[in-house]
Amino acid sequence: MSRDRYVDFLRAWAILLVVLGHWLITGLVRHPDGEITAPELLASVPWTQWLTLGFQIMPLFFLAGGHAAAGSWARARDSGGSAAGWVGQRAVRLLLPTAVYSGLVLLAVGVCSALGVDRATLALVGWAMAMQFWFLPVYLLLSALTLMLYTLHERWGVRVPVGMGVVALGVGALMAAGDASSRGPAVEAIGALNYLLVWGVVYQLGFCWRDGLLGGAGGTPPRGHGRALALAAGGGAGFALLVGPGPFPVSLILVTGEKLSNTDPPSAAMLAWSLAQVGTALLVAPLIRRVLERARVRRAVRVLGAGSMALYLWHMLPVLIVAAAFYLTGLAPEPRYGSAGWWALRVPWLLVLGSVLVGVVWALRPLERRLAAVEPRVRPGAGIRGAAAWRIWAGLGVSVWALTYFAGHGFAYGGEFPAWPAVGLGVGTLCVAFPRRADGSEGGTPVEGGAATVPGGVMVPGAGGVAR
Repeated sequence: MSRDRYVDFLRAWAILLVVLGHWLITGLVRHPDGEITAPELLASVPWTQWLTLGFQIMPLFFLAGGHAAAGSWARARDSGGSAAGWVGQRAVRLLLPTAVYSGLVLLAVGVCSALGVDRATLALVGWAMAMQFWFLPVYLLLSALTLMLYTLHERWGVRVPVGMGVVALGVGALMAAGDASSRGPAVEAIGALNYLLVWGVVYQLGFCWRDGLLGGAGGTPPRGHGRALALAAGGGAGFALLVGPGPFPVSLILVTGEKLSNTDPPSAAMLAWSLAQVGTALLVAPLIRRVLERARVRRAVRVLGAGSMALYLWHMLPVLIVAAAFYLTGLAPEPRYGSAGWWALRVPWLLVLGSVLVGVVWALRPLERRLAAVEPRVRPGAGIRGAAAWRIWAGLGVSVWALTYFAGHGFAYGGEFPAWPAVGLGVGTLCVAFPRRADGSEGGTPVEGGAATVPGGVMVPGAGGVAR
């Protein structure tokens, strides 16, 4: 099957909205004593919670990820590849740049801690630099489960995401029934299943989309059109009922103080909105594909996709740079937080951050080239099995644990250096990146065909991204 440019577009569009969304809701305030804080916009200005309906774009990541994973795994399996080899190759493309990014941030945390930087400030900065990490462990786990999920898909098709959705609704009902403060560890553990169930529904719909059950790659056949329309209308209506007369908040990003959250873990309302977003994406596919026939548009999508992993990981660094340059020095104008004047300044704020990010990405080019050269040498073999395969699974598990910690606590929780998670990510990455092939050699060859789908849509030929 030829490459679907629309899938590439969805990933590029998603990373763009993730970056803009994070920047838009990040507002800084300099107090008379010189302290800089970042009030929570969605809590301070409640009407802004409606903006999350446009900026909560994660369903497109998982839809595109499922579409790419289906083709990639099918080709790898047919050419004799193993599940461990396929998962390891995809995981390496995530873990290598993530480990480098995390290592540099943790180095900065260690230096700042040794220099006596205020713990509260260090904790805030550490959280800001890890706020996008929640996506990584979920995506890695879904990649690890792809063999099972795709086998189910081949047997039961659309009934698989329907069944997963029903179970997710049950889990969501359990979480909504009780008070968050009174939930025990068992209930919390059951609720966490919705990270895999809700996002897994969308991932599974990516399988269905690729195989023509929701609309083909070249257009939307009548059956696919009807199902896409049903997803869009049904999901939208369900969301309206769940946040109107229903118990769920409208915000699709975590808001401090809310009794229920749509994202932590994903709720029934998030599932409904995801279905609506998937249906809408499929309905507009023919129009966007016509636009993508223009060379300039294709080039822009390709450029954004090529640098999207760097954008995904590093896009909050410009906020720190601008804070130091304009807020610590008192140069930034500061109208009342959330006022009309404050909103007017969002335009230059976004433009300045965009300019700084361009500089950051340019400065990272040597590092990106080095990673691109290293990755093929540490990539696990496509057919890896035995003890080396178990090393990949173990490394993946440790990495998921470490990334989950960073996603929930940041890089400097309580102003402390997170020694064990840091070691865990390093060890986990090494286990995945340096397995032995079945013939005893290190590294391996790429999985046959396909393209890697990673946060933000990094597309790497040969193998197989955010506010919470």
